[in-house]
This record gives sequence, structure tokens and C-alpha cells, in this order.
Amino acid sequence: MIAAPPEEPRWRRLPEARPRQILDAAIDVFGESGLAAARLEDIAKRAGVSKGTIYLYFSNKETLFCEMIRQLVGDTIIQAQARAVATSASAVDQLIDYAHSVWQHVRSPMFEKLHRLSIGELRNFPALLEFFQREVPGRNVHAIAGIVRHGIATGEFREMDEMESARMLQALIISHGVWCAQREQNGLVAHLTDEEVLAQLLDFFLGAVRKDAGSRPASPASSAVNKA
Repeated sequence: MIAAPPEEPRWRRLPEARPRQILDAAIDVFGESGLAAARLEDIAKRAGVSKGTIYLYFSNKETLFCEMIRQLVGDTIIQAQARAVATSASAVDQLIDYAHSVWQHVRSPMFEKLHRLSIGELRNFPALLEFFQREVPGRNVHAIAGIVRHGIATGEFREMDEMESARMLQALIISHGVWCAQREQNGLVAHLTDEEVLAQLLDFFLGAVRKDAGSRPASPASSAVNKA
């Protein structure tokens, strides 16, 4: 009996998926080994491709890192912003919707790996750090600022500097996301679920920016989060 030929590797059967497989492997290897110590050989092995295959799509490790940030994070931010502003919903609802998307990213394993790189090793690579800041926190802040600007124009939010307020919300989400990732060691959030934490920080932020904050009975953030 003639033995059946071995199954072809996934990357050979799905050539159009190779770049994404390489990028997914890259985030794992960068997260585990760090940017300096990560080797293309290790990324290729994790992706199930040859090292030469990586060079078909990415000229070097730095290019691979930038494309990883752009496709796995930057494009996600763009899509989340587009979803939030695609409807005729109020600025408050748009802000809550966008904050949900950012929160999901912040609470993902990918964010934990990128956060470790950004606060640690990336300072040794100024060009890559600048690229990361522009593509990730920079995009987030500008997206939030756009929603705040819309809220000011519609009268939902008080007059304020939209970039400053956007930085505040960005900082709230990131800091609480990091705390939740260390929930067992952090008594400040140990008793709270992710949904409760997000509801609280949105309630706090909306209380600060809404025009009618002084007279409103409660922010819609809690009920919106609980329905999600």
C-alpha cells in the first residue's frame, strides 16, 4: 500500500496567510525574548516558515516590528474608530463604544507584551519607539479627541481642550488595564470585574466632561457596560 503523502505545512497550503502568521509569531517572540534578543529564526520557527520566507515580506527585524504594530494594533484602532462614529449615536454613546474597543485591546495578551516592550526595551530604539507612540497611543488619543470634539459641537460636552481630555481617558484605561492584569497582587481592583472597572472609569470621565454633569442623576456608562 502506498502511503499517503504527508500533509503540507499550513503556510504552504495558505500562502496568502503567511504575512499574518509571521506577524502573529513575531508578537509572541518579541514578547518572550524582547526586541534585541528576538531572532528571525525563532519567529520563522514559530510561524512554521523558513527564515527566507520572512525576507519575502519583511526586509529586517525592524520592518517586521513596525508592520506588526501597524497591522495588529494600528488597523484595529482605525476600525474601532470607524465603528464608533459610523452611526448617528450621541457623542456619549460613541465614546462608550470606542472605550469598549480600547479596553478589550488593553486587556488582551497582545497588549501585555507590547506594554512590556514600550516601557522597557523600546527606549533603546528611538525610531521604533517614536513609531509605536504615533501608531498606538497617538492614534488612540486622536480618535478619542475627535469624539470629544463632536460632543462639544453638539452641546453634550462642556468646552475643553479635546486633546487633554483624550489623554486623561487614555491614561485611565491603560493604568486600570495594567492593574487588572495584576489583579491578584493589586488590592485596588482585586474585588472588581473588568466590566465594573470600565464602568467606573467611564462614569468618572463622563462626569468630568459632560455639560450637564452637575444635574444628571447618573452616567449611562454602568448600564451600557452591563448590557455589553
